[in-house]
Amino acid sequence: MRRTSRTRGLAAALTLSLAATGAGLGLGLAPQAAAVTPPVAFTADPLPTWQPNGVVWALAEADGTVFAGGTFSAVRPPEGAGGAERPAVNFAAFDSATGAPTSCTLSFTVGSGTATVRALALSPDKKTLYAGGYFGAVNGTPVSSLAAVDIATCTVKPSFRPAFPATVRALAVTGDTVYAGGDFLTVAGQQRERFAAVDAGDGALRPFRADADEPGRAVEVTPDGSRVVLGGDFFTVNGTNTHALAVVDATSGALAKAYPGFIETNSVVKDIATDATGFYTANEGTGGGVFDGRIALDLAGFNQRWRDTCLGATQAVLPYRNVLYSASHAHDCSSVGEFPDGQRHHLLAQPTGGPGKLGWAPDTNDGIGEGIGPRVMTVGSRGGVPYLWVGGEFTTVNGAAQQSLTRFSSTGDTGAPTVPVASAVSFKPGEVQVRWRTSLDLDDSALTYRIYRGGAATPIATVTADSLFFRRPQGSWTDTTVTAGQTYTYRVTASDAAGNTSALSGTASVTVPASVDAYPNQVRTDGAQLFWRYDESALPFAADSSDGGNQSGVHLNAPDLRQSPGAVSGASTAIGFNGSDTQVYGDRRQTVGSSYSLETWFRTNTTRGGKLFGFGNNQIRGSNQYDKHIYMTNDGRLVYGVYTGATRTITTSAGYNDDKWHHVVATQGPGGMVLYVDGAQKGTLGVTTHENFSGYWHAGGDSLGGWPDRPTSDYWAGRLDETAVYPSILSAAQVQNHYTLASAPADSVVRVTAAEDTYANAGAPDATYGTSSSLAVGGSSFYASYLRFDLPAAPAGTVLKSAVLSVKTSTMSGAGTADTVSVVPVTGTWSEAGTNYTNRPALGAPALGSFPGVPDGSAVHAAALSTGSVAGALGTAYGLALTSTGTDALWLWSSEAQANEGTPQLTLTFGAP
Repeated sequence: MRRTSRTRGLAAALTLSLAATGAGLGLGLAPQAAAVTPPVAFTADPLPTWQPNGVVWALAEADGTVFAGGTFSAVRPPEGAGGAERPAVNFAAFDSATGAPTSCTLSFTVGSGTATVRALALSPDKKTLYAGGYFGAVNGTPVSSLAAVDIATCTVKPSFRPAFPATVRALAVTGDTVYAGGDFLTVAGQQRERFAAVDAGDGALRPFRADADEPGRAVEVTPDGSRVVLGGDFFTVNGTNTHALAVVDATSGALAKAYPGFIETNSVVKDIATDATGFYTANEGTGGGVFDGRIALDLAGFNQRWRDTCLGATQAVLPYRNVLYSASHAHDCSSVGEFPDGQRHHLLAQPTGGPGKLGWAPDTNDGIGEGIGPRVMTVGSRGGVPYLWVGGEFTTVNGAAQQSLTRFSSTGDTGAPTVPVASAVSFKPGEVQVRWRTSLDLDDSALTYRIYRGGAATPIATVTADSLFFRRPQGSWTDTTVTAGQTYTYRVTASDAAGNTSALSGTASVTVPASVDAYPNQVRTDGAQLFWRYDESALPFAADSSDGGNQSGVHLNAPDLRQSPGAVSGASTAIGFNGSDTQVYGDRRQTVGSSYSLETWFRTNTTRGGKLFGFGNNQIRGSNQYDKHIYMTNDGRLVYGVYTGATRTITTSAGYNDDKWHHVVATQGPGGMVLYVDGAQKGTLGVTTHENFSGYWHAGGDSLGGWPDRPTSDYWAGRLDETAVYPSILSAAQVQNHYTLASAPADSVVRVTAAEDTYANAGAPDATYGTSSSLAVGGSSFYASYLRFDLPAAPAGTVLKSAVLSVKTSTMSGAGTADTVSVVPVTGTWSEAGTNYTNRPALGAPALGSFPGVPDGSAVHAAALSTGSVAGALGTAYGLALTSTGTDALWLWSSEAQANEGTPQLTLTFGAP
């Protein structure tokens, strides 16, 4: 359903690529200039910088010195640094490389009212600094809201004496002229409304006339000096309609290009910047239907090259090396296919050739004053190193205290990516899929992920993937070297180009089934493109288990994880929602085709209703476009609806809030809409269309305003399980098959840790090692390890389908072996307390399984054992031995070791005969 006419773009999917496997963890530091992902030129790591106690409105740079103007009275050291506060009356100068104040001190004051510096600009030779604002004196020298400062001596030039009776907000300087914009109506007693030009040497008024009806806020001169681009609040220039933007002749001020209707009437231009290819505007709006984004204009005809329609007022733009950096509080970029309405993002970057965002997103807060955040930007260099300086009214940078001024270097990237959130799943023998939510790095979009198995120090695989703060696709890698019945653990790290590496993810554990897991395998086989099973044990990542899918979800407000029992037989769990604010939303912006199917299992006793699953155009905030959804009425009936300009729904006659698991499927395609519950068709409707917009899938809640039988709550209180979306129509037979498979017997897994273990040593024939933390295996010198497991009987109606022995190598150097280690049965009686080399039990035959060599490094290793032999010993105490004829000894942790991870261990899988 639509609540707004704003159109939505389609976000492009990001791809993952598999890199070389077996790569080592250590990375040499890349050259610092390559630390960030090109074409971004700066890190997102703020450097220590002295900070004003008010608002910074203007920045300029000359020969390694950055000048800051604003409304403040002092500067103080960075948070946590030594040093005392220094007076700084609306102006300060800083070393670009150190962030510390220089010896240049100027006080901008006024006899009445509040003095402020609103604009700073340099002469082309960088010898003179021009300052505009509202002030009457600089270091006691009388001036009138515009002053010229000799940079070499840090003194006001008394020969420069223009007379501006009101605030100057913008400046641009050529070799002989200073152009000004602001609130004034006269200059030197002559009419000059909001824009004027004065001589750069003495401040004498120029003939230039570009009178505007509302304040001027931005001025920029073309590279050839022939034109001046004006920005502000105005609706006319020299009597001609042109709102917020105009191009005029640099000598006369005559209008050269007008922009009637080009920018929304409730929006203004706050800043204009230029590079060799064109101009860029920063725009701010008030009220509804505003334009808050950025525009690129070409130089040849001053026509629009592109327009970025993100919402969240833009205060400043800065083109630098083919990237446009911007200061704003962008909170909704859905109109350009990016993030939906939600959190504010204050610093962004995009190519100068188009509006798509790049991987650079340090952040501030809104701060004091108007609560805008950053307001101005400049680049200052020292020793060949560029620094990006940002000023404004913020009080934090990247979450740490820092007021009004910060800077970022082009070298020395130190910020590591966030820790990946990983999970692992296995649906059939011989295959484990490791999945993780891609990490966030504020200055790197291209990251490298390393997957570690079983605690090994060397990764088993390396994967590269791109991610942005608003687009974090699921990363995945499939391990095909696994053994049925064995439990494996995986952890993942993320690294940027500079070698900054995250901590290891939490451990993801999975047991490989001995046979195909029927229900999830069928969902994947039938073509699900989104499959949320809700088996994760950690927030905020809901993995996509579809075949090759990357449509993972994000938990919002911490729903209850791993709720048991789930809807399908086996170990899979469900997720619980509180009915007030918890949900899972999709991480990927997309559109939905003309044919699709929605499927989920649900269980509830709610009497307040709520949305189970559906499609909406927002993520963390309620959507204002929403349809293709299934919701529950207060009395437990199910409604499936689409929006076609009116709401079109199918509603069940029966209620399903009986606190039992139920299965619902909704389909739409050329044949219309169909709703199924518990495998049976419950209604049809001949509607083949739905609302076409870009958005996100939601489970557990989203907007329902305007829909029939709207429940008390838009959010759903209950459990969901096995949620899937298909880009095709599930047939009635497929729906019935899914419903039936959910109750099919599933394999069960029993893990048995060794009740006793020890080893025998030919070099100490009478020694016992039953309390040792180690086990040893070798042919020369002879070592053999003995294990006893108390095996359970097979559960009723099942048989043993697989048996796997797990051991873990110790941390001692050379603990692994190049030799084959055999697992054999043991005959005779023995105990760990009394067994030594002299009285060791006899070794039986044939071998039950083997380890064909074990690499060095402490890790868990597994060997499949003869199922028939182990099955014959179920319900008894079962003895095994590890033996080798080789000369390279194997050293393992015993069950007494703290680092054994539950080994030695037998993993037994039972299933239907």
